[in-house]
This record gives sequence, C-alpha cells and structure tokens, in this order.
Amino acid sequence: MQFSYKVIHTCAQSGARVGELTTPHGKIFTPVFMPVGTRATVKSLSPEEIEKSGAEIILSNTYHLHLRPGEELIKNAGGLHKFMGWDKPILTDSGGFQVFSLAKLRKITRDGVSFNSHIDGALMQFTPESVIDIENALGADIIMAFDVCTEAGVSRADAEDALNITAEWLKRCYAHHKSENQMLFPIVQGNVYDDLRLKSLELTKDYAKCGIAIGGLSVGEDKDTMYHVLDVLRPNLPDNMPHYLMGVGSPDCLVEGVLRGVDMFDCVLPTRTARNGTAFTSHGKVNIRNLKYREDFSPLDDNCDCYCCRHFSKAYLRHLIQSDEILGGRMLSLHNITYLAKLMSRIREAIMEDRYLDFVEEFRRSDEYVC
Repeated sequence: MQFSYKVIHTCAQSGARVGELTTPHGKIFTPVFMPVGTRATVKSLSPEEIEKSGAEIILSNTYHLHLRPGEELIKNAGGLHKFMGWDKPILTDSGGFQVFSLAKLRKITRDGVSFNSHIDGALMQFTPESVIDIENALGADIIMAFDVCTEAGVSRADAEDALNITAEWLKRCYAHHKSENQMLFPIVQGNVYDDLRLKSLELTKDYAKCGIAIGGLSVGEDKDTMYHVLDVLRPNLPDNMPHYLMGVGSPDCLVEGVLRGVDMFDCVLPTRTARNGTAFTSHGKVNIRNLKYREDFSPLDDNCDCYCCRHFSKAYLRHLIQSDEILGGRMLSLHNITYLAKLMSRIREAIMEDRYLDFVEEFRRSDEYVC
C-alpha cells in the first residue's frame, strides 16, 4: 500500500501519540506542522531552505493554482512536485475555505458553488467533481474533499445546512476520485455546535480511509471554544489514522491541539507574521520593529540554529524590516517555520518519554505560550 498510518507510541500521561504516515513521496512523523505554499511556493523560501527547516510536508491550494497558472499546465510539467521542485509529500486544500473567505459574491447550492474570481471578477463554478479533477491533475499526495466552511457566529440552522451539503459533496468526491496515488481526506464541519460536530463526524467516518480533517475552526471563534470542540470530537475520532486540524498554527494552539488528539496542522501564520516583522522564539514572541532592538546585536533566538539566527542580529533584522528589504521577511519566515518544526520535534520527544502533560504545563508557564 502506498498509504499507511501506524501509531509508534501513545503517551501514558496524556494519550497524545506519535505516528508515522507513509505516502508515495515519503514518511511523515506526526504530530507535524505543515508550512503553507499556497501558490506552489512557501513565500520567499526555496524548497532547499524549507527542507533544512525540518518541514516534512507542505500545503498548496487548489483554488489559487486553478486560477493561476492552471492545473493543466502543472500536470504537463509533471505534477506539483516537479513543477515546484519539492520531492517530499504535498497536501492540497480543496479551495472551500478560499471560496468562503475571498469571493465577494458566491452562491452555494446542492450542486456546487458559483463565485467571482478575486483576481479579475470572472464568474466561476466549483463542484465536488471539478475540484477532484483539479486536485487529481495537481498530483499532491493528500487531497481534501470539497466542503462548506461557515464563519464564527453563524446560526445553528445555517451550520447544519452547511454540514449536510458538505456530507453530500463528500459522497460525490469519493465517487469521482480515481487516483490510487492520492489519499482523499474528508472534512468534519458543524461550527461550534457540539451535536452538529458529532453528526458531521458520523456522516464522515466511513469515508476516512487514512486521515480525517477538522475544518471550520480558527475562523473567528475564541481559542477556548476551539479547544472545547476538539474535546468533544476527540473520543469519537477514528484511532487508526491521523487527525488534521485545518488552518491552525500558533505555538500555543499546536501544543493544546496535540493534547486534544490532533496529529497534523497547517497555517499561513508563521510566514505572514514574519513578513510583518514578528518572530516566534524560545523566549516568546518578538516584534522586531520595536525600537529596543535598534542596537541589539544578539541573535534573534540563541536556542535556534537556523541560518537567520546563526548569521544575523536583531539590529540587522530590524533594519531590513524597517527598510522593506526582502531579506528581512525571508529570514524571519525561515526562522518561524524552523521554530515550529523544532517545537513539533520537542512535542514528539515529550510524548515518546511519557511526559507530555508535564511538557504542556511547562509550556503554558513559559513566554513561548503567549501568542
């Protein structure tokens, strides 16, 4: 089998686990954070730099790649791996969240979604079948089912309608998906309503073959609400596959998510905040624009061995960001994804040593937790 998942160790303290997910492009050790390369690139970083950061898998986006340059061009190039020069695993999102968040005009029906492109306003349509066709052409190892994402504060009736449509689309996605080289992950919806989350999970379980995703969180609700939803889902999630929490990537949420049974995470946060001058460090969050770093010639993080921390001072990085120099955003991005890769390594180590609850308590008391 090209896809398999096995639990290597379950922490006696917490129930958190270390696992190994096998894909056609290599193994992924979970828990894992996936840097986001929305348009077939993690912004400003080369594949070599991403690999050296410790990243094992990256995420790209169906919606954006369909709009530009188009899936047929990528297919003709030999698929997404060859097109972008990355030979490790890739996951593609279905575009459901982008339709939800970017389209100024969209109409959702049982058949699919009609929407205007955020680039030129052109009227477009996604159906479960067309999304699968796009993802099949892109050729990622893991592909996501097309879903309906709802915003924080949506009514219960609207949340239930969205999860029912998502369940209908899931059946169509699986019926249309033919590639044995790709694993299709279904997505659990239901917003912040406990019973709807459990209903969605029951409608989804049978389609989860080697992974299941939790969508519709980190869309405006507070973190305690997100943690509550994860607590509700955790005892009901299938044990024999990884659990993927979509769109979450701050250090505190990674630590708390693993405690609640999550194995995979992704988010644009580490690179987006880096471009704005913010870094995650072992001493807490650093806004490098602050005046106090103007003559600080110490490294960004003395516990990090990434290229940025080995070669540049806070003063130099502040100068780059203040001057809008590309190198500043590049180096902070490299540092942030390295930091998160190392954090996941520390998490896996704590699980393997049956001390993850102790790790969580220590992390909560540390400056790293404030994000």
